[in-house]
Amino acid sequence: MEKPLTKNEFMKAEKPDLSGNIQATLADPSLDRFSGDDEQFIKFHGIYQQDDRDKRKTGKEYSVMVRTRQTGGIVPASQYIVYDELSSLFANGTLRITSRQTFQFHGVLQKGIGNLIKSINEALSSTLATCGDVNRNVTAPSNPPVDSIGVAVDEDAFAITRALLPRTTAYHSIWVEGVSLDLGIGETVTKARASVVDQANPYMPPPADSDDSGAPVDPLYGKTYLPRKFKTGFAIPPNNDTDIFTNDMGYVAIVENGKLIGYNLLVGGGLGTSHGNKLTFPRLADVIGFITREQVVEVGTAVVAIHRDWGDRTDRKHARIKYVLEEKGVEWFRNELAQRLGAPLPAAKPFIFKGQGDAFGWFKQLDGQWFLGLFVETGRVKDAGDYKLKTALRAIAEKFGPVFRLTATQNLILSDIKEENKAAIEKILNDHGCSIVFNPGLIKGRGMACPALPTCGLALAESERIFPALLAKIEDAQAAAGIPNEELVVRMTGCPNGCARPYNAEIGLVGKAPGKYNLMLGGNREGTRLARTWRESVLLDEIPVAIGGLFKQYAQERKNGQAFGDWVNDAAIWPAPTTPAA
Repeated sequence: MEKPLTKNEFMKAEKPDLSGNIQATLADPSLDRFSGDDEQFIKFHGIYQQDDRDKRKTGKEYSVMVRTRQTGGIVPASQYIVYDELSSLFANGTLRITSRQTFQFHGVLQKGIGNLIKSINEALSSTLATCGDVNRNVTAPSNPPVDSIGVAVDEDAFAITRALLPRTTAYHSIWVEGVSLDLGIGETVTKARASVVDQANPYMPPPADSDDSGAPVDPLYGKTYLPRKFKTGFAIPPNNDTDIFTNDMGYVAIVENGKLIGYNLLVGGGLGTSHGNKLTFPRLADVIGFITREQVVEVGTAVVAIHRDWGDRTDRKHARIKYVLEEKGVEWFRNELAQRLGAPLPAAKPFIFKGQGDAFGWFKQLDGQWFLGLFVETGRVKDAGDYKLKTALRAIAEKFGPVFRLTATQNLILSDIKEENKAAIEKILNDHGCSIVFNPGLIKGRGMACPALPTCGLALAESERIFPALLAKIEDAQAAAGIPNEELVVRMTGCPNGCARPYNAEIGLVGKAPGKYNLMLGGNREGTRLARTWRESVLLDEIPVAIGGLFKQYAQERKNGQAFGDWVNDAAIWPAPTTPAA
């Protein structure tokens, strides 16, 4: 007996333009939330409905999170200025850099959603398909191109972005044509728009096809889109700064004689899982074969189509393309792709990753200008007490106009800076209490945490709010073991969906219940190996103690220069003991 389709499949088929009742809800001033099917439809528009979980005892206070689209994390200064202002007018006053190189606005009230999204589009970005059962934001190396290779990779990332955008007509009619900006915000948006007046919005999809009745139909996604989300990324070895193996589809740049000749195609990565569900698990992508630059779009759309046709539409927790690869096999996938392309792909070419993560401080670009890598704690651009990063970045954007580049580790790069402006930019940051952005250390600088509580409805435990204090305790444990200031990749999430990618960290912490975490160990700094669960449901206060004991053992047993993740992966500590280490 065949399993029934999920409710989402019927919902998408009924409203393939993804309109739902969104416009009617926005027009009703008595409503403070979306309800019913619209909670799913709004995801395709880049919106998640949330409520402040700290205040649930006195009643739910609804708001939404809105996510932008920034291919490769690229944000022009004029666009950033709009985002900065919008975050104060319509959100909670902060901007959150995501692990997929986008910005998130949190705490957006119902009455402000239209103005926010309209303004984002006016500033030549979009929120379309940053959530939902579609291809999400395309990641790419965040350092500014230092040669023609980087330029070409950026071009290809934008090409696949455009090819995989859904062609829904509802997004434009609701948020672009259907919203008139309120007085009071138009000047900033207009000013930003004027600076790019002759440019087209790179995130505006081509027109939809039509069926026999004249109704719009997406030529790639059809009426029911994908079974679940799909993530695409690019990487240039030897730096795996986009965690390329964790993507549903990845393009690894292959360079010969100083020229980009194409990419190795990776398919089948994905980290989300569900506690207690053995049908779900994290998985790293398989290397499928080699493609030329000219094949990027053709192959990419074919891979997405395989997910569309073969993904599980009966169980959303088992609906990612990683399960197709795991259950049908890599050779099956290669053959299926060959049938769609008309020929098999050549064998993949050799490549190697030597590390991942962001570099902080000043670096010279090929054109003689400079870029500045900045640490942003837990990706949150904010003002808090004497630390006023948000104010400092706004001043830098207005005065010097650098390109903002969001990294996949939730940090920030300012590029295209003239030599004579370096000192002034440093002074602005220091004067605003932001000296830590230049040199956070080798644990803070590699760490990541998801937002979790109080905004995320999926969170089972804290993450962002407690992560800095936890990292400080882990640093103390390193020092106590006689190995201070060593590089270490620590990542934390409040639930098993893995947004901060804990499953391939050297130390991964996954929320299991309030104050309890699964402790995972053994990923590597290159991002090419999964961690394993060492202990389950560890109390937060016991985590530094347990890890501290391992640090002492590591300091005694490690080989010269051996990373913690490599040591612990082979150490005699498995299976996990039943009581915490003293």
